[in-house]
Amino acid sequence: MYCSSEIKIGNLYIGGKHPVVVQSMTTTNTMDTEATVRQVKELVDVGCQIVRITTRNKNEAYNLKNIKTQLVKAGIDVPLVADVHFNPSVAEVAAKFVEKVRINPGNYYTSSLNGENEEIISEKLNSLLSICKNYNTTIRIGVNHGSLSKRILFKYGDTALGMVESLMEFVEVCRRYDFDNLVLSVKTSNVKIMIEANILLAERLVSLGMSCPIHLGVTEAGSEEEGRIKSSAGIGYVLSKGIGDTIRVSLAENPVNEIPVAKLLVEYFGKRSLPSKLVRSKLYGYSVENLEFKKPIIVTTSKTESSDLSMDELYGMNGSSYNSEILKIVSLKNMKLPSFEYTTISSVLASIAFYDNLADGIHLENSQMLDVELGNISKTILQALGLRISGTEYIACPTCGRTTINLVDLLKELKSKTSHIIGLKLAVMGCIVNGLGEMADAHYGIMGAGAQKVQLYKGSSIVQKNVPQNMAVDSLISLIKSFGDWEDVE
Repeated sequence: MYCSSEIKIGNLYIGGKHPVVVQSMTTTNTMDTEATVRQVKELVDVGCQIVRITTRNKNEAYNLKNIKTQLVKAGIDVPLVADVHFNPSVAEVAAKFVEKVRINPGNYYTSSLNGENEEIISEKLNSLLSICKNYNTTIRIGVNHGSLSKRILFKYGDTALGMVESLMEFVEVCRRYDFDNLVLSVKTSNVKIMIEANILLAERLVSLGMSCPIHLGVTEAGSEEEGRIKSSAGIGYVLSKGIGDTIRVSLAENPVNEIPVAKLLVEYFGKRSLPSKLVRSKLYGYSVENLEFKKPIIVTTSKTESSDLSMDELYGMNGSSYNSEILKIVSLKNMKLPSFEYTTISSVLASIAFYDNLADGIHLENSQMLDVELGNISKTILQALGLRISGTEYIACPTCGRTTINLVDLLKELKSKTSHIIGLKLAVMGCIVNGLGEMADAHYGIMGAGAQKVQLYKGSSIVQKNVPQNMAVDSLISLIKSFGDWEDVE
């Protein structure tokens, strides 16, 4: 089990034997001090313990001081994190006013494919390290799958290994300058790659005799049940392996809605918590002949349109001839747990069973929920794990102070008009920070491009610019039709 070192962020200790900490991010304009303070308070009131704030330029960096002052006056002593992209000098200003600064390695790399890259990184990073030492400011080195540098992509490709290598180059520079007040993160919207990257990161740190705290998240997870299941399957799995000191559930909703999911994951799967006993997870083996369905299969107690087999049908397929096979079904059962809690915990337990190659199918059982609902949840879990595609997949950022479009409403409209197209990946991104990289994994996408304006993409290629927000979804549908990927509702 990975054992992280203890560090202090403001008045909060993380790592070591301390509980896993829940964090989120404001969606307000950072120059609007009153609105930002109000949203920070709302987040703290529901249990958020660290709050990240968009910091695009030096004016916003300086205004963090005003935000901090107003929070202290209101009796709110929560650690703040400046979220900095593109301009390293902004981080140097912000580091004087907040407890933690998030930087993206992709913004510090040289564009050259030659030379000693660590030396080039050092020149840009050393100034920030000196300031953070003086002000006792933590640095989070955050690598997102969608924002790897060209040099890393050239060398390692779009992989979990590339994410870890990008991160570790910066860690080595920090070690060279004797700076260890670090939190590390490798995040992506792909659950499988998120899991692989974090396991690989922990292994790499152990091999180097290091123990930095690790922040977990499935970025651009989307919204509603799909976003919650995606986040739970990724974050919960990694937590269950004893890795993770802070977490964020990224939902394209009001950030307050992220906190209940995160708290539940920490309570039942945090590395300092007892294993969950609320949902019984048991693996059953069934000897079957002539299985007609592609694995993994979905079983419900009674057969529905959302399942492959009922339990009675599964029992009836029992065989003992030489050509029978053992079908391993993970059964997740709690008869009284409310839907939200049951779905969150079951998503994690299913992720463990399938990612560890223990299961060929899934059976959810809860008397508070209909079998057709349980079958649909099973479909969403399997799709989140990349094991069985049964619907449209949405990649959507949780918005922040950089977002100048109404992303939440855009996503709702897009879902209402496209959710019937099985296998299509659609993205809705607020800005270019991670938008372009994460959108490359989608077939089509919408990305904010200014006040109430968007750009439309096919893959990573821009197709239309300056589309009014109120025309974005219909314009994207027209684009999908023009490339022959549209399907009419049956």
